[in-house]
Amino acid sequence: MDVLRIALCQIEIALGNPAANFSSARRLLTEAKQQGVHLALLPELWTTGYDLQNAPQLGRAITGDSNELAGLAREFELYLCSSILEAKDNKYFNTQTIYSPEGKLLGSYRKIHLFGLLDEPKFLSPGEEPVVLDLPWGRTGLSICYDLRFPELFRSYAVSGARVILICAEWPHPRLEHWRTLLRARAIENQSYVVACNAVGTASNNVFFGHSLVVDPWGEIIVEGQETEALITAEIDVSMVDQIRARFPFLADRRPAVYSLPQE
Repeated sequence: MDVLRIALCQIEIALGNPAANFSSARRLLTEAKQQGVHLALLPELWTTGYDLQNAPQLGRAITGDSNELAGLAREFELYLCSSILEAKDNKYFNTQTIYSPEGKLLGSYRKIHLFGLLDEPKFLSPGEEPVVLDLPWGRTGLSICYDLRFPELFRSYAVSGARVILICAEWPHPRLEHWRTLLRARAIENQSYVVACNAVGTASNNVFFGHSLVVDPWGEIIVEGQETEALITAEIDVSMVDQIRARFPFLADRRPAVYSLPQE
C-alpha cells in the first residue's frame, strides 16, 4: 500500500470522562469511515485526559483484541492509533497502541520521555524501548507528545527504515510554534512522513490548540487543523519517502561513531 488515507480525530477531551470521549471519537470515526480512511489517529490520553491522580480508577489493561479500542477499529474498519492510560502490575503508563481493521493489536509503545510540567513522572512509569512496526504502507515508528523534543528517538526510527512516524499529543499553548517547527524538523531530518494528532480544549489550566498536522518527508505541510474539534484528512503517497531518500541520500553520510552521545 503506497497511497494511505489518514484521518486526524482532533477532539476536545473531557477530563476523567471516558464515556464522553468515546462519544466524541465515534462521531469523528463515523465520518472517517464514510471518507474511506485507512488509518485514524486520536490524541494522547484521549479516553481520560491528564486525570492522572485517578489512574487507579481510570487505567485500562491492554488486552490484545478484546477491548474497546479493538472494538472501535473493527466497527469502523480502519487502522486505529491512539494513546491511553495503561494499567499493568500496579503501574501506569502513557501507552500508544495501533489496531488493525480486524481489531488485532499490532503493537504498543510506552512513552519514554515523561513530561514533568503535567506531573507524568509523579504518576506514571516511563517506557524503555522505541517501537517500529511493519505495516501495510511500510515501517512505522510510534511516539507520544513530549517525545517530539528528543530527535534521537526519531533518528533511530529513520535508521530502522521508518517511512511514517505517528504522534499522539496533548500539546498546549503557548508552545504552538515549537509544535509546528519540531514536527517539520523531524520530517526533514529523517526524510519521513510525520503524522501528528493533537487535542483541543481546556483542562487543568492548559489550553490545547489542535493544529494536528501531516508533514511530508521534504518538510512541507500537507494538512493542518485549526483550534476546534474536527476531522482532518489527508492522502499521502508513502513511496515519496523512497524517492526523496534516493535523490538526496544524506542519511548515508551519517558518522555516528564520531558524534555518539556520552552516557550520563
